[in-house]
Amino acid sequence: MPTLDDVLPTLFSEIVFGSADPETPTFMLNRGDVGLLASLDPVSAERASITPTGGASIAAHAEHLRYGLSILNRWASGEARPWANADWTSAWKKPTVSAGEWDALRRGLRNEAEAWRNALASLPEMGDAAARWVTGSVAHTAYHLGAIRQIDRAARGPTAEDEAPYQRSASS
Repeated sequence: MPTLDDVLPTLFSEIVFGSADPETPTFMLNRGDVGLLASLDPVSAERASITPTGGASIAAHAEHLRYGLSILNRWASGEARPWANADWTSAWKKPTVSAGEWDALRRGLRNEAEAWRNALASLPEMGDAAARWVTGSVAHTAYHLGAIRQIDRAARGPTAEDEAPYQRSASS
């Protein structure tokens, strides 16, 4: 029977790093979807800084994810309560980025995501609250991927119609 150590890294990896191989089964995204990080690549700093009416910019979503993953990575590295002094609003206070800041933000997000994927694969025994945080990190990342894709079409993945040829070839 699969455990959280097996399932969570797989789901998180698919959301963040994609499943570009059409032969690889997917669980959350359509086949051929490149995931969060590669979806941010075609988005310029200027477009990442656009704040839709009533919403947050792509840059703010990306910084929020980077920050949250950094907190989780600190916890996974043994820090007892890294969220005790966390400022969850800090990402939303700087919605715009320069080209250099956008590149650095995407690199930072990649580094934190890679570290968290590795941490998910070797989780220690944990209590109920920690299990909820860990599991929630996957859903939370998926939520922000969806929000980012609603803001800018360039960040969107393949549709179910785009996936259909993969489904036919897999069943042939």
